[in-house]
Amino acid sequence: MAREQAGVVLPAISAGATPLGAARPILAWTEFCKSHVAECEVDSTVPSRIALTPSVLSLVVSVNRRVNRSVRNQTDQEHWGVPDRWDLAEDGAGDCEDFQLLKRRLLAEAGLPRRAMRLTVVIDEKGEGHAVLTLITDRGDYVLDNKTDSVMAWHHTGYVFIKRESQDTLAWVSLGGVTSPVVAANR
Repeated sequence: MAREQAGVVLPAISAGATPLGAARPILAWTEFCKSHVAECEVDSTVPSRIALTPSVLSLVVSVNRRVNRSVRNQTDQEHWGVPDRWDLAEDGAGDCEDFQLLKRRLLAEAGLPRRAMRLTVVIDEKGEGHAVLTLITDRGDYVLDNKTDSVMAWHHTGYVFIKRESQDTLAWVSLGGVTSPVVAANR
């Protein structure tokens, strides 16, 4: 049952996605991390979970909505002339992982632990690769997605979860999906 505080309804506590072992990183993520080291570092001294309070949930929903509305959806091929490039959408355009990287940066700047916010590769409703941002919280794992302004429990998205960034090292972990796309997404 959800709990309400100060007009914000907190979701019921649910189980998070369980990492099942090592996974191969997306090549474009590897390149992104070479040029944006601070965005990829894993600091084991910061919390690995976010305490999901009403004020934190309001912040998360606000950042998700603001980025979704301010970044123009554009494929990497259209934008950069390459099949896959991870970026922070600083020029106002990007595809799914660019939306999520910007959201993570803004949430980290607002004080949330980067270690508890992991880029995640899924297979979407069209059977295509897609990137979302998973928040690992004390109430379960929640997803920020450029396809919706709603912040949802990972198991309510309808996606097949393939892999995500590790919370422990500069690497990726498998989430049990049966296939893994070569690139994160087209949009």
